[in-house]
Amino acid sequence: MTVHTSTDNVNSFFFDGHYKEAWRSLIPEELTKRELDFMIQYFSLVPGKKVLDIMCGYGRHAVGLARKGLDVTAVDNLSDYINDIQQTVNEENLSLTYLQSDILAYTPADKYDLVICMGNSINFFDEKDSIKLMTTISNSLNKGSHFLINTWSLAEIVIKNFESKSWSYDGEYKMLSDSQYLFNPTRVETEYIMIDKNGQEEVKQAVDYIFSYAEMQRMLETAGFNVKEVFSIPGKKKFTLGEPRAYIVAEKK
Repeated sequence: MTVHTSTDNVNSFFFDGHYKEAWRSLIPEELTKRELDFMIQYFSLVPGKKVLDIMCGYGRHAVGLARKGLDVTAVDNLSDYINDIQQTVNEENLSLTYLQSDILAYTPADKYDLVICMGNSINFFDEKDSIKLMTTISNSLNKGSHFLINTWSLAEIVIKNFESKSWSYDGEYKMLSDSQYLFNPTRVETEYIMIDKNGQEEVKQAVDYIFSYAEMQRMLETAGFNVKEVFSIPGKKKFTLGEPRAYIVAEKK
């Protein structure tokens, strides 16, 4: 059994074991395709436009956008994910810059037309660090450019759908979760036990900080953004109470 603990952000270690591979199958390819189509159409992305994908994972959006001729920068803290992206870039000769970095220590070296933070990654951080990260992103955008956030940890989502215990099968893994909804700061702390086909267990701890829509809006405004729209189905359906995910479009002031 492998147990990860840290005095820092526990989410930094969440994807460095079984979950790194499980994450690939948890998100349907069709959803990623719809998200990419939305980005290209909604933000008028044409070849040569610059996009920054923070906490990019294995690059499901970064690679897809680079294949469309966009100039993409992808940043993640996990070297295995960055190595996967590097291999794809080399094989396909893509215009994609990739780098491994703690996102809170990262300072973009360029100005971008769009910054994206997908897959609930924004909720890895408490209010102080969230504002710090949002401010860094704001500084990397020109006035009128956009920041797209995908989250399923808004209070308006979590409160209605919270389950303290659950289990599921994901490919060759059985996943059990034990969650607590805690306060000050508001967060969900979860212990995951993943069991592979050989019966080996891996234990992971995760923390998702929970913000209401109003709190998220306030943090974004503090960082120099105006919230433009919030979707549950990007570009098609506005977000309403209890829907499983939200896409927040914020515009640089």
